[in-house]
This record gives sequence, structure tokens and C-alpha cells, in this order.
Amino acid sequence: MPIDTLWLNVVIAALWLVLVGGLAFVVDRATPPGTEWTRKVLHIGTGNIILIAWWLNIPAWVGIGSAVMFTGVSIASYALPLLPSVNNIGRRSWGTCFYAISIGVLVAWFWPLQMPSLAALGILVMTWGDGLAGLIGKRFGKHRYQVMGMTKSWEGTATMGIVSFIVSLAMLWPGCANPFVASAIALTVALFATLLESFSKLGIDNLTVPIGSSALAYGLIRLFCLNLLP
Repeated sequence: MPIDTLWLNVVIAALWLVLVGGLAFVVDRATPPGTEWTRKVLHIGTGNIILIAWWLNIPAWVGIGSAVMFTGVSIASYALPLLPSVNNIGRRSWGTCFYAISIGVLVAWFWPLQMPSLAALGILVMTWGDGLAGLIGKRFGKHRYQVMGMTKSWEGTATMGIVSFIVSLAMLWPGCANPFVASAIALTVALFATLLESFSKLGIDNLTVPIGSSALAYGLIRLFCLNLLP
């Protein structure tokens, strides 16, 4: 890729993050503490950067370097909170840090294999599945259950499963010759991601869900959908 094209693509990706950050800042100032709207804006907005990186063919080293940088920023934010609503959520969580690590790990894994769709699968399952599950669970969750001291709702869990299936199928369908195989893999990944999301102590699901979902999809693809491999 020519250096001028590379820098243009990086600037486009950076502008997306600036836009998300600006929106999160506005939401943070406009909503009362504890509503988690700021976190959800950042969670959903930043996760979609994986699609931009894929579509613009941004090199792996840029994605990995950015993930390392944002990991450092997220750690520093606990001492110097720029957006208090991100970390002040009523429980100790390293979710933001784990999120950045997940992006770096998946880019480092699947970019060299020329399978960015699988990196996108894991990140987007977390981005949209967990993000919407949290919103639906908070707003409509009436049937509660507990896992390791964490209160969940069946409405939120169902949302996680459904959205994870849709995202997984969207990433797998174009490259799989057999739509039934793609659907079966997507369903298996969705169920696994939903199980992992139930164990979210300290925000660990931001690490286990993306990496676990992509790893499972990769293993199943090697068994049943070899045409996706380079």
C-alpha cells in the first residue's frame, strides 16, 4: 500500500474514533452518573473500528500499535478519569482495558492469515451483542438470575444470543459455500459467546467473548468450511 494511501486510511479511522469520543463526551455531560450510556456509546462505537480497519485494509502493525496505545490509556484513565461514567459503574471492572487487548490479539492473529472477517466476528459479537444486551437488560430485564455474584437478566441474555447469531452469520455467510454449515457455526458461536458473557466478573467478558468467539469460529471453519481459509 502506498504510504500516502496508508496515512489517509489511518486518518479516516482516527476520525471515526474522534467522532465516537466526542459523542461520548457529550453523552457523559448530558446524562446522570450511573446510567452507563457513556460506556455503551464508547463500547459500540469503538468496536466498529474493526470494520473500518478491514475495509480500508489497514496493516496489522497499525491495529496492534493502536490497541497497545489504547490499553495504556485505559489503564491510565483509572487514575486520571477523563470520562468518569466509563469507570464509575458501581463495580470494579477492567473491561475497557480488556477490550483494547482483544482487538490487538485478534488483529495480530487473523490479519496475517488474511481472515479479517474472523477478527471482526469476535469484536462485533462483543460490540453489538454485549452492548445491546446491557441496554435491553437494564431497560426491560424483569427476570433476574445471578452468576458468581453478578446479576443478569434473561432478557439481556437472550439479546446477547440473538445478536451474536446475527453478527456471526453475517461474517461467515459470504465465505461459506454451504449456508446450512454457516448457520450451524454461527449458532454454536452465539451460544458459546452467550455463555462466556454470563461470566463478566471484573469485565473479563471483554476478553473472553471476542477471543473465544473468534477461536471457536476458526476451529469450526477448519473442520467444515475450508473455502474460507487462505
